[in-house]
Order: sequence, then structure tokens, then C-alpha cells
Amino acid sequence: MATRGRAVKPEHADSHAGERRTARVLVVHGPNLNLLGEREPEVYGSTRLKEIDRELKRLGRELSIAVETFQSNGEGAIVDRIQRARGKTDALIINPGGYTHTSIAIRDAVIALGVPVIETHLSNVYRREPMRHHSTIADVASGRIMGFGADSYYLALRAARGLIDAARRRSA
Repeated sequence: MATRGRAVKPEHADSHAGERRTARVLVVHGPNLNLLGEREPEVYGSTRLKEIDRELKRLGRELSIAVETFQSNGEGAIVDRIQRARGKTDALIINPGGYTHTSIAIRDAVIALGVPVIETHLSNVYRREPMRHHSTIADVASGRIMGFGADSYYLALRAARGLIDAARRRSA
């Protein structure tokens, strides 16, 4: 007698390996990053922000990540955008720009978000002025990636995928 049932996966199949569930990542660019490619290219490179955003979205599709990008020169707008992401994003990649060293408000918003956070910088801040060595969010971020130019963002997106996958495995 034939029976019908559900398909059985091979024992070696990993539910996390093949097709991944789409993740959501918010990328926040802080002040003056809208001037990338024009402002101090010897420090920040010649890649424009729109090119970084376009590549993040392309890489996101490859990694099964819906990438949303946001740039603002205003601290309040950055805080507002992070707060609106609560419950709607799986990770945050943030380059706080000049607010890295000063903003307790952004730090508090990052903590309230409750998802993995990767702090990203185009330049290696430790090879620059001492005032840039301090970060208000470093101790609440999952990690920091800096000094690789635009590639810092792409490395951060790959790291975010790994952090999201690890969190999903823990909660499964």
C-alpha cells in the first residue's frame, strides 16, 4: 500500500545552508557623507555615496538582504530614522561620520534598536587626528570595520548577514 507524506530532507541538509530567509538591513550614513567623491578624496576615496548605495543593494540581493540606505547631516534625523527601524530591521550598519565622537543621542537610539550594529568608517580613524579615536557607539556595536574605503561597507554587509544568521539559529 502506497502512502503519501511530506518529502524528507536528506540528513545532511542544513536548513540554514541553501535558500536563506531574506534579512533587512538599514545602512545609515552620517554628516558630510553626501559629499563623498568630492570632499577629501585622498582620505575618503573617489567613490560617490550613490555608487556605494547601489553596490550595497546589489550585494544585498546576492546575500538575500533587503538593503535600505539613509543619509543625513542632522543628528536628530539620524536618531529618528534609527528609531523608526525598531522591529523592522534585522541589523544596522552605521557610519556616524563626525557624530561618531560626540553623539550620545545616536548611541541611545542604537541601543534601543536592539539588533546587531556594525560601525563602519571609510578611513582608519586610528591613523587620523586623536579626536577621531573615540567612538560613542564602539562598546555597544557588534563590531567595527574601517580603513578599507567603500569596501568597508561591503564587508560590513557580509558581516551583518553572518550576525543575522547566527541570531536566527540561536532563536530557532
